[in-house]
Amino acid sequence: MVCDPGLHHGEPCIRGSRIPVAVIVASLADLSMEDLLREYPQLEREDVRAALLYAAEAAHNTLVA
Repeated sequence: MVCDPGLHHGEPCIRGSRIPVAVIVASLADLSMEDLLREYPQLEREDVRAALLYAAEAAHNTLVA
């Protein structure tokens, strides 16, 4: 994952791309891994796994008041 203030306002993106992690994670609600990789041919399976791990960690570290 890459967080760069000059890229999508610092939103976490897949390395080497401008694809936000949130887009990948949300896409998996409707698409299989294979369909997602067909939609985004520049991604590798490991990129998607990294996005899911990042999202899981972010959710784990979110406090609800």
